Amino acid sequence: MSITQHQSEAGAVMDPQGTPKPRFGTGRSEFVVVSVLYAVAIVLTIGTVTMNVQGKSAPGPQFFPILVCIVLYLAATLLAIQILRKPNVPDNTIHPGHGQFSADMLHDLGHLGKEEDAAYEAAPLPSPGKTWKTYSDWRTVGLMLGGVVAFVLLLEPLGWIITAASLFWLVAYALGSRRPFFDIGLGLLFSSTIQLAFGGALGLSLPSGFIGGIL
Repeated sequence: MSITQHQSEAGAVMDPQGTPKPRFGTGRSEFVVVSVLYAVAIVLTIGTVTMNVQGKSAPGPQFFPILVCIVLYLAATLLAIQILRKPNVPDNTIHPGHGQFSADMLHDLGHLGKEEDAAYEAAPLPSPGKTWKTYSDWRTVGLMLGGVVAFVLLLEPLGWIITAASLFWLVAYALGSRRPFFDIGLGLLFSSTIQLAFGGALGLSLPSGFIGGIL
């Protein structure tokens, strides 16, 4: 038995190096995210275009939604190009660095005699080596989804500044940040800046919650 005797599975497409060629859809499941981004952008575009604007103040209430639409279309397009160019194919090969060599390769390189050949042929097949485990990070997805739901439910009673800052911290935590005071401070800065921008530039007031009642 030699290395050249190992054949690929029937019907598998091989690349010039002799390894199975992945299908087009392999590693491109992120197109689901691209579809969601395009869907949100289209819905937001329709809502912005059909918005009943009263008055002719500049820049107007359609300014920020238009910017968000542009960012969504751009992000979805760039992500689609990235997925097409470099699909995220799972690494199912043997983990490097553990010295796990093919038994057939060692046999061919050893130039064994007839007795060793017979013993090698009678030996049981080795168990497959350790491979990378691929999975979906449902914990991160659940934290972010729960944060968005909580943001929608608590926006009116708590107000924009607190809920937006809390959502910023939760998303940062879900993505691996472990600096809660820094993240909360940065979230408060962003949410307060957006509150001032909407009130000063557009004349629109975001929900103030119980803070507005106290003040």
